[in-house]
Amino acid sequence: MIYLDNSATTPLSPSAIEGMRSAIGRFGNPSSTHFMGREAARIEEETKIAVLRSLDARIEDHEVIFTSGGTEANNLAVFGTAYAKKRRPPVLVTTDSEHPCILEPCRRLEGEGFSVVRLKTAGGRIDEEELKEALNKTPFLLSVMAVNNETGAVYGVERIFSEAKALCPGVICHSDAVQAYGKIPLSLRRLKADLLTLSAHKIHGPKGCGALVVRRELLKRKDLTARLVGGGQEGGLRSGTQNTVGIAGFGGAVRNTFADPARDRARLSALRAALISSLPGEITVNEAPESAPHIVSITLPHIKSETALNFLSGKGICVSNGSACASNGRHKSYVLSAFGLCDKDVDSTLRVSFSPENTAEEVSALVSALEEALKTLVRFK
Repeated sequence: MIYLDNSATTPLSPSAIEGMRSAIGRFGNPSSTHFMGREAARIEEETKIAVLRSLDARIEDHEVIFTSGGTEANNLAVFGTAYAKKRRPPVLVTTDSEHPCILEPCRRLEGEGFSVVRLKTAGGRIDEEELKEALNKTPFLLSVMAVNNETGAVYGVERIFSEAKALCPGVICHSDAVQAYGKIPLSLRRLKADLLTLSAHKIHGPKGCGALVVRRELLKRKDLTARLVGGGQEGGLRSGTQNTVGIAGFGGAVRNTFADPARDRARLSALRAALISSLPGEITVNEAPESAPHIVSITLPHIKSETALNFLSGKGICVSNGSACASNGRHKSYVLSAFGLCDKDVDSTLRVSFSPENTAEEVSALVSALEEALKTLVRFK
């Protein structure tokens, strides 16, 4: 098997597995005050520290709220800020290429009287003038993903949030960093983000565990309210007994991912460059002005993506035709349409996504399979 769908999910790293095995034996409830509870609570605290260190952040400045994954963290960011106070004006700004777990909460808020501005992302860039115009509406929230999950476009959130805070000091800045974490440098000392979403299974950790990193100043202002209420775990922002085993796996994955991130980014960049330089000339690369090192979006001529996926899968090669969350649906990718692709090209586009464990030989095997596909497959009309 050649697995090149790492933006959908990643295999567990040995360090994540070891962390989870260790946590299974420390089964106490983290909220309990006896020694077994304290052991479980220590797992959570150690992972929080590892996450903050990986983001060049201080525990005095930020809190880590563990969730069931990126979707819950994004929902908490959007709904939690929208409902924290009576928002006047009730305006939030995002982009037209966000993950559905941002766009769907925004759509629900629109039904409740909120106004949503969706910035265009044509060609993988956000127009500065459009951003300024949106900020003139004095939004309470600006949510921009750091790296697009389908195209790999890097949206430059450090610059965007800096400009936003200068033009609209009261705006809350959130970034879905699920595809950026461990792939591009992220420093919360420089990034003026109040909220940052992470997911364990995108960095070789377990599914069912994610986090929302929150600037403590936001909590002092009571600008975030809970969506899950009950026992008051996670500082009252996410009730429910903590997933200690998942959190331990998350911590192991973080420590592995950030053991030598510069080396891993160099490996990813080399794989990406090798693929792009080796592709047959008939295949188009959908490249943004700035792209993450692990994602390549390609459009095949006269071959539907579903046909190509089945062909490659038959050869033991796993890629995707976009977001795994939407790949089983019948709707065309709104992300690729927003990027600027016509319907025909949207229907013929594949996403290749690497991990540092992939090899140059696997890239060569993919290229050979694509060359064969171009010779043997005909788009169904």
